[in-house]
Amino acid sequence: MRVNNTDSDNVRMQKKVRELQSQVNELKDLVNTLLSVIVDEPDGVHSGAAPMPEGMIPRNLCM
Repeated sequence: MRVNNTDSDNVRMQKKVRELQSQVNELKDLVNTLLSVIVDEPDGVHSGAAPMPEGMIPRNLCM
């Protein structure tokens, strides 16, 4: 009977969707972590704590 096969397909589809959603959530966490690392300057430039060479004009830039 085709109804049983459809139910089985539906269960497999739901399982696959849950697995894919889990992977998406893991990747979103990874992207957020990487963005945090990229944005957070290790030398403190974003906070103004980095030394400024003498004679330089502050430009409010962060690299």
